[in-house]
Amino acid sequence: MTDSIVVTNPANGETIKEIKKHSKEDVQIALKKGHDYFSTWSKVNAHQRAKLLNAWAKKIRDAKDDLAEQMTLENGKPLKESYGEVEYAASYIDWYAEEAKRIYGRTIPANTESKRIIISKQPVGLVAAITPWNFPAAMMTRKAAPALAAGCTFIVKPASETPLTGIRIIELAHEAGIPEEAIQYVTGSGSVIGDLFTESEYVRKITFTGSTSVGKELIKNSADTVKHVTMELGGHAPLIVAKDADIELAAKQTVATKFRNAGQTCVCANRIIVHEDVVDDFSKKLIAEVKQLQVGNGLNEGVDIGPIINQGGYEKIISHITDAKKKGAQVLLGDHFDANKEKGYFFVHPTVLTNVTKEMDIMHEETFGPVAPITTFTEIEEAVSIANHTPFGLAAYFFTNDYRTGTYLHEQLDYGIIGWNDGGPSAAHAPFGGMKESGLGREGGLEGIEPYLETKYLSIGNLE
Repeated sequence: MTDSIVVTNPANGETIKEIKKHSKEDVQIALKKGHDYFSTWSKVNAHQRAKLLNAWAKKIRDAKDDLAEQMTLENGKPLKESYGEVEYAASYIDWYAEEAKRIYGRTIPANTESKRIIISKQPVGLVAAITPWNFPAAMMTRKAAPALAAGCTFIVKPASETPLTGIRIIELAHEAGIPEEAIQYVTGSGSVIGDLFTESEYVRKITFTGSTSVGKELIKNSADTVKHVTMELGGHAPLIVAKDADIELAAKQTVATKFRNAGQTCVCANRIIVHEDVVDDFSKKLIAEVKQLQVGNGLNEGVDIGPIINQGGYEKIISHITDAKKKGAQVLLGDHFDANKEKGYFFVHPTVLTNVTKEMDIMHEETFGPVAPITTFTEIEEAVSIANHTPFGLAAYFFTNDYRTGTYLHEQLDYGIIGWNDGGPSAAHAPFGGMKESGLGREGGLEGIEPYLETKYLSIGNLE
């Protein structure tokens, strides 16, 4: 078993850096360190924690050029997207620096004159996080910022494909004055470290972003010690285009949600559900937009679509396209690949499929790639049925200019995040999370700090 992790550039397969893989003993030591320091960090007053968080956000913005380049090197996403993620990551720290000062309790009128009832909030303890490769900066700060703001200590295992960005962001936290014991990282196998996190008596909360299958295991394994859990899991987002929609807007926003990070996001549109009367117009406008996308190394100017992260992801995309074609789907654009297994890089050109039916794998499984499958509907109830026919419920999108249709879709779609004429609803100040098998809890917004807090009830008697 190797004791190091080789980080490669998915655009060319070249090695970027080799880093140490932490041993089980290393992880245990780090967990104890975080647990022991909790009693100190939790007593730091909220205003001081806020100042430290603000200093951290400034450090990140000051280092945006280096961070963006590092992210593109190990993740493959276009440099302009990496810059956007650096700012997005810092925005979570901005938000929770303010929320640190707004962790309020309350008093409740008692049912007798001799009592007083007080409700207070306190941090849960040491938080252990596991973050994904596709957003190595933002998914870490979205967890670390509310944890630190609440007074929790924090330890994270970044994805082995993209650890360098997260490691550097934690180093910047230390440079900003946040103690090393308050925020730490460990590297290694997700299954090994996940077990160490869930088994540990020191960890009081697990927060995870990743696949539903792994999330279920973490939930099960956290049960023995009754840990708090926040799970942001898989998605299979529908995008509905109603008959009265602004078709040009719908096409542009479909591209924005579907092809960001080469379609390797948990909230990207996976099923494009278009009214039969406008499907031809929509398809033409969508193809016109998609044709403008440039594929290549994310460091190159003008590139919109970078590589697929690894061979496994690439092969899943190919299998979905192949299955759809075999079952009658028509390729309107794409179905073109540039891959070299020996060198270790895999590019999929943006692909648009039509005549997609419910029998195809792509309608039931998350593709995680730049493939837009289009199916049609006649009545709006049919669109809702197609959209909800999945165990997942993370994000959904719809396009309509009729407030009655929009209100109906908002109420009927079983999804935690919904964009109405909006392909990019995510924001630090709004709650992010899913329904059904897409997760538990919310990250971001006012709701995002609550999972890091315990509620304590005090009843004071004998006051007469």
